[in-house]
Amino acid sequence: MVQTRHASGGQAEQSEKMGISVREHRHVRAFLACALMACALLLACVGCDKTKEGQVKQTSFEIDKIYEHGPLTVHVRVDKGKITIAETLQLELETVVGPGYEAKMPQIDKVLENFGIVDWFDCGDKLNESNNVVSRNQYRLEPFLSGTYQIPAFTFEFYDVNDIKEGKYELTTEPIDIEVTSLLGEQRSQLQIADIEDVVEMPKGPSYWWIWLLVLIIIAGGGWGLFYLRKRRARELVRIFKPAHEIAYERLRALVDEKLIEAGSVKEFYERISDILRHYIEHRFELRAPEMTTEEFLDEIQYTDVLGVSDKQSLGEFLRHCDLVKFANISPTKEQIQQTFDLAKEFIEKTRSDERKIDVTNAVAIEETVEIGSS
Repeated sequence: MVQTRHASGGQAEQSEKMGISVREHRHVRAFLACALMACALLLACVGCDKTKEGQVKQTSFEIDKIYEHGPLTVHVRVDKGKITIAETLQLELETVVGPGYEAKMPQIDKVLENFGIVDWFDCGDKLNESNNVVSRNQYRLEPFLSGTYQIPAFTFEFYDVNDIKEGKYELTTEPIDIEVTSLLGEQRSQLQIADIEDVVEMPKGPSYWWIWLLVLIIIAGGGWGLFYLRKRRARELVRIFKPAHEIAYERLRALVDEKLIEAGSVKEFYERISDILRHYIEHRFELRAPEMTTEEFLDEIQYTDVLGVSDKQSLGEFLRHCDLVKFANISPTKEQIQQTFDLAKEFIEKTRSDERKIDVTNAVAIEETVEIGSS
């Protein structure tokens, strides 16, 4: 009997434990189900926010004018019709051209008069549902003066790809008025210029003529010391000659060490690398490249045999790209900057020669003098 009672008690205790375990599993399943539902609601909310944000971006242009001519449709969009002198304007040009035709974006810097281009971006080409090619360019413009000015009319060219000579057409848009307000607003008319006060005699300060005399003595002593140092070095001077490619490589290494790209001085970087390659050509081939414009130089080398056809083509591509950055304010990408640097190195490496050497004695002497002065 005692054993039976113990067995019955054990069974009851085991049944109680199984009941607790089942209830715990039910609670865990309920918790997991609630967590999954909460995640689904959160994702749905995020999706709604993204959809709303996308809709805002699509309808963020206050002005959207549409022009059509044959297979070409053009959208001219402006984000604002009224800005202050301190704000910028977002301009978007979009072309939609049918199959078998190609469209060309206008060069807006040729016709813009009252606005400057701060930045621009080519959004690339894509196909829409009707198999038409959609191209978009975006520009950020800044006004020069306050007043009412126009974004001028733009002319878009398009042509039949199967008949380029005869199948050329044009589509011209209309000007868009933009009001540019002053930061002063209506208060500008209330500004008054104060009258000029009477002449006031300035009090005479103490004379420091002896300081100027001391400065002149120091300058004269420094000039005499530099002259003596150069004269002494001239007696011990040994002429130094280097090939043109070694000089160019040293200048390229110095250009990289200055880290102009990291500092945002892209235009100065292009001016320096163009100057390095022009002086290399002058040293290597005795061509006056630094004193000529790009077009003058390219015209001259067409009648010389010092460079091959491929070298002339790569050199022309390099110089024209540098001119676009230096004079047309084109902002190159990081890949284009690296390609420009590599193109300069490849041209120097391909045309290098040890036969002709340049006298760099004076340049080395100046560098040593600067090092002595800095130390």
